[in-house]
Amino acid sequence: MAALARWCLRRRLVVAALWLLALAGTAAAVTAVGTAYTSDYGVSGTESSRAQDLLRQGFPDTAGESDTVVWHVPADRDGGGVREPAVRERMGQALRQIADVPTVSGVTSPYAENPRADDRISRDGETAYATVHFDPAVEEVPQADTARVADLAAAAAEDVPGLRTAVGGANVPEADTGSTRLSEAIGVAAAAVVLLFAFGSLAAMLLPLITAVVSVGTAYLVTGLLGHVMTLADFAPMLGTLIGLGVGIDYALFIVTRHRRGLRRGLTVAEAAEDAVSSAGRAVIFAGATVCIALLGMLVLRLDFLVGVAVAASVTVLLAVLASITLLPSLLSVIGVRALSRRERRRLAWSGPAAEEGTAGPAARWSAFVERRPRVLGALAAALMVVLALPVLGLHLGTADGGTAPAGSPTRQAYDLRADGFGPGINGPLTLVAEIDGPEDRSALERLPGALRDAQGVAGVTGPAVSERGGVGTVTVLPDSAPQDVRTSQLVERLRADVLPRALDGAPLTVHVGGLTASYDDFADTILEKLPLFLGVVVALGSALLLLAFRSIGIPVKAALMNVLAVSASFGVVVAVFQWGWGSEAMGLGGAGPIEPFLPVIMISVLFGLSMDYQVFLVSRMYEEWRRTGDNRRSVRVGLAETGRVINCAAAIMIAVFSAFVLSGDRIIAMFGIGLATAVALDAYVLRTLLVPALMHLLGGANWWLPKWLDRILPRVTIEPPERPQAVEPGADEPAFVPHQRDGDRVSSG
Repeated sequence: MAALARWCLRRRLVVAALWLLALAGTAAAVTAVGTAYTSDYGVSGTESSRAQDLLRQGFPDTAGESDTVVWHVPADRDGGGVREPAVRERMGQALRQIADVPTVSGVTSPYAENPRADDRISRDGETAYATVHFDPAVEEVPQADTARVADLAAAAAEDVPGLRTAVGGANVPEADTGSTRLSEAIGVAAAAVVLLFAFGSLAAMLLPLITAVVSVGTAYLVTGLLGHVMTLADFAPMLGTLIGLGVGIDYALFIVTRHRRGLRRGLTVAEAAEDAVSSAGRAVIFAGATVCIALLGMLVLRLDFLVGVAVAASVTVLLAVLASITLLPSLLSVIGVRALSRRERRRLAWSGPAAEEGTAGPAARWSAFVERRPRVLGALAAALMVVLALPVLGLHLGTADGGTAPAGSPTRQAYDLRADGFGPGINGPLTLVAEIDGPEDRSALERLPGALRDAQGVAGVTGPAVSERGGVGTVTVLPDSAPQDVRTSQLVERLRADVLPRALDGAPLTVHVGGLTASYDDFADTILEKLPLFLGVVVALGSALLLLAFRSIGIPVKAALMNVLAVSASFGVVVAVFQWGWGSEAMGLGGAGPIEPFLPVIMISVLFGLSMDYQVFLVSRMYEEWRRTGDNRRSVRVGLAETGRVINCAAAIMIAVFSAFVLSGDRIIAMFGIGLATAVALDAYVLRTLLVPALMHLLGGANWWLPKWLDRILPRVTIEPPERPQAVEPGADEPAFVPHQRDGDRVSSG
């Protein structure tokens, strides 16, 4: 590490040029080939995925993305509601114009000349809807085309008094990229304020921001390229940015803090930077490795789009680490002694190098307070975490549909209009799909609607519909509950386990239940089935790293328990906000709804990694003091006192960055933002500065116990080497400080 630091310091222009070249090169590559993301989070091999495959095979024209145009005419109008000639003529014209949009492959209209068209008109005649099918060959529908569809529908409403129209669907943008960029800018600005408060130096404040922005920008572009070689979810770039800004700024904070400490001890700029990278830089590498290991734990789930998310997020963390140990020291050499505030430079000029004041200040007083009352404070911290975790007991994984969109948004308006006119199940019908092989199968399919109409939870049945070649048949079941309702999930289970087997008794036909709710339920079941293995791998690998670093059984065990507490409590907050709806509408995040099935896996990975960061920085100082003195009480007290301030600053930065992403307007990213911000706050301010030191005081020397046989076979791993000796105090007749000296000159002349 020392050699790397010296190379970066001597060739600072080369290092900066290489990073700028990487950023420009990836930008050019993305411009040339574009990006490739997917919004399909389905799981192959499930019953719902088989149903979807059969639908694509039998009805290819409707296999692409689709939007829904809904219109409504009040009951007090004369003329017959949506069947009124003026309404029928104007909406028919609008639908024909929509059909001419370049990427639209067809429009299924309620005014078409076929016996099932009336199914798209409500019984009271006030509401009707049409389905706009986009070309399946177009992987990403251009925003201009979806906007054109919305404009044509809105123009029709303006021409007919009393007519309301709305367009909903996955292609309708609810939040533009401007709000996404705004959330990133606010997060960086908030981090800048914290850094300026911590350092008191504008130059020192800028360095973590520069390294984080350069590394995250490069990672963002690399993520766009990864989509061409693996399945990559459309939220992966935003998630990577969220994680990258948080860890990138934090990692740079740790190194700059150690660099400033070296300057205050009288080291030259070059010596201080080398010492910072050799010590804090190694801890950053270790912390980054734990984050990557936790993220790559998602690979054990063997879900294609989660593999892409894991790889993309790990690349972001890796680049953040690389920037911290290469670009940052080169920038430190550029700003020289301006890494210190003016007050610190004046003090150093008059008083010379000074030892660190680890036994004074608020952090030291807090550390002594925890030492005096470990039982009471530990019990209060544990009680708080348990209370916050209680909502997890009611966790419901499922689909967040248009009903959870913000009130007044286009998708929410279309959702509510259809639900009012046709019942809540219209927004998430279940599609029963079967492969037809001969007359006997066709006969069984035709009998199926009659057997389904009286089933509990079924509001209506339409079909069967058979493909042109007769190989695939479908029956549509309309639930009497919304797609996100638990009762709809129960209907899916009932159809598969009871209703369909009885209705098809003796028939060779195999029917697969698909649809929005069925696909998300299958996804959730797959996740829950593999979750124990995933948790075991993540906890075991993280614990193994801590065992190697601290040569203790107690430290990894406590870290695993603290991580579980942090994850559970943060999930409790997410459930309360998003599933119970406590404040979600006020924050512009829509109404209450289930939690996305993949959210627990990704959040567990990220949170386990981030929690390990603080564990490493806190316990490594305690471990160093324990090895030096063998006094557990002193080790815990000194470790907390000397690391408390930097951990609190690092946590404040992450909380600011993560919280800002709530402003993105994207429900999934907002879930990550609130969950991660809550977890970091609890981890830093409750667990690491209260519960962990309280437990370590109570356990005493048992914290550092390791069986002798295990101690003999474990390899020796050192996170931070001993610090460089403090510079000699300058003599009375020697100048103590030269403000404009550069790398090779000492801050003090001693």
